[in-house]
Formats: sequence, C-alpha cells, structure tokens
Amino acid sequence: MPTEATRRGFALLQELMARRSSAGRWLVLTHDNPDPDAISAAAGLTQLLRSVFKRQVTTAYGGIVGRAENREMVRVLGFRLSHVRHLNWKHYKHFALVDTQPTTGNNQLPDSLVPTIVFDHHPIRRATRSVPFAEIRTDYGATATIVAEYLEEAGLVVSKAAATALVYAIRSETQDFGREYSPADREMFDRLYPLSDSRALSRIQLPRLPLNYFRNLHEGLENLETVSTLVVSHLGTIDQPDIVPEIADLLLRLEGKTWSLCTGVHGDRIYLSIRTTNPRADAGRLMRRLLGRRGKGGGHGMMAGGWIELPEGDLTQARGLQDALTGRLAKALKKNPQRLARIELAPRPVEPS
Repeated sequence: MPTEATRRGFALLQELMARRSSAGRWLVLTHDNPDPDAISAAAGLTQLLRSVFKRQVTTAYGGIVGRAENREMVRVLGFRLSHVRHLNWKHYKHFALVDTQPTTGNNQLPDSLVPTIVFDHHPIRRATRSVPFAEIRTDYGATATIVAEYLEEAGLVVSKAAATALVYAIRSETQDFGREYSPADREMFDRLYPLSDSRALSRIQLPRLPLNYFRNLHEGLENLETVSTLVVSHLGTIDQPDIVPEIADLLLRLEGKTWSLCTGVHGDRIYLSIRTTNPRADAGRLMRRLLGRRGKGGGHGMMAGGWIELPEGDLTQARGLQDALTGRLAKALKKNPQRLARIELAPRPVEPS
C-alpha cells in the first residue's frame, strides 16, 4: 500500500492543483535520451494529471529513444511521446519533470522556466528547492515506484500496459534488485507484476538488434583498458548515447573489476557513464568532479552519467579528452593512470617479416 509519505505528498499535490488555474496545457518532460524509468514515470504522471486533475497534457522528451529495448517498450505498449523539436513552448503554461531536475543539463526545460512538479530519485539540486511541488526520494531505486504509489493513492486503475512499463522500469533500473533498490521498489514490483503482460515484457527485454549495435559492441571490446580494478572503454562516433551506459554495465561484469567507465561521441558532446559495484560509493559526485564546469552530470551511488562539450564541435579533440577524463578518474580512485594497459581479447596476428 502507499506509504505515509505518499499519502502526505498526494494531499499536498491536491492542494497545489486546487490553487492553480486549470487553464493552460501541461508539458511533462523526461530527461534526454529517456530510459524505461523516465518513460514509465512520465506516462504515469501524465495519467495522474489527466484522470485525477483533468488537465490537458503533452508528454515529451529530448535527444532520442535509442536503446532497442526502450524503443520496443514505447512501440509495444503504445505510448505517445512527442519530441521537443516539434513543440512550441508558447503553447504550454505548466511544466513537470520526471527522473530529472531543473538546470541539470540533461533535459530540455529552459533554465528560465521553473517547473510546477518534479518527481525524481536522484539527489536534490539547488534549483529544485524553488519548485512548488518536488517529490525527491533518494532512497528509492526508481522514479517509477514513486509515481506508481501516487497512482495507487489516487485510486486509479493501472492498465496492463502501464503495469508492464512500471514493472520493466523497476526491474531495469535496479538490475533485477541487484543494485540500489528499496523495500518500496520490491513491494511495488510484486503488486504490479500480476497485472503486467508477460509476453510484452519478453518482447521488450529481447528486442531485435540493429547491426550497428554489434559494431559499437565490437569497438567497445576492442578498446578495453585497465588499471587495477578499473576497466575503461572509449567509443568513437555513436548513433545514440544509450549505448554508452549499456557498455559500462557490461564492462562491470568483468572478473576482478569494481569500477567501469565508457565514453562515446554523439553530436558535439562526449557522453560518459560510470558504474561501480561498491554500494558505499558516490558515483554521481565523482562524475561532477570529473566534468567540472565543462559539462553536466550526476547520478546515484553506484551509477552516474554525464556529458562534456567538444570545443567548437571538433571531433579531432575527442580522443584526447576521453583519455584525459580516464586519467582524472583513475587519480580520483587512487590508481596510477600511467599504468593503464590495453586488454587484448585475442592475440594479434604476427606481421610477416
């Protein structure tokens, strides 16, 4: 059942919505390149605003829905998402953010606009403290769990499609409850799973993969470097940023490694993902230290992501910056960057003399 915090939060949200004019359309925004947690939480908040508070709502994102599993989730479950490039900001009067916060650099909400609502499970940012309604729960493993509790408290019937999305979001965000989850995530998963569509879940988890996925994977494995318990891989130009965290997750499974870093170039940015098996780590703070003022980033204790601008979009500088970021990470983890060494997965052929 919904927690006492959710009951109090929903009551406050009701009071806020009663005071606010019902005129004007709402825009619910995810973070850029949304993952299942952001997509399902946005869909849930959209349902809450439409069904309970009778508001007109558009659900949108920036970047791309790149990962095959995420595209399949949107397609199979029939979610309607708009891209911000097709929207006119003047048509919207109220704004909400899910799985992200204002001024973090990973969503398309202009810094000049203050959202009315924020739902997130990342550490609270300074700008969020001025938001009229902010439900931030860093002890939760998924934003989807928070939104699902609000749907329950509102007495809404969760559809099969919504239950499927929320179940997949909780499962993927916590890696099947192997990473950063709370009892609330587990309990919500157990309540929603019987309502979900198991065949749809299977299709989402095992989608058909484009050839370029395997090209990126091959490149990532060919460029492995390590020092002590850190493993690193740098990609060149990538079609979609989602491949970066996917490879970072994969690298962390290498025996003897407790930290991983993957980077890739998309547009005029280098995207980074850090992963660790250390439950006492603060990967989000570490990511912000690495990027400084040159980029934006954040995350949880065991996972973090971010980006850094390429100077004037110059791709020739990308590898130098990627190597510099690796060196900074190695030093932050008290490892000698001079001892970074390639991992050869197979012997290289001997050149004929």
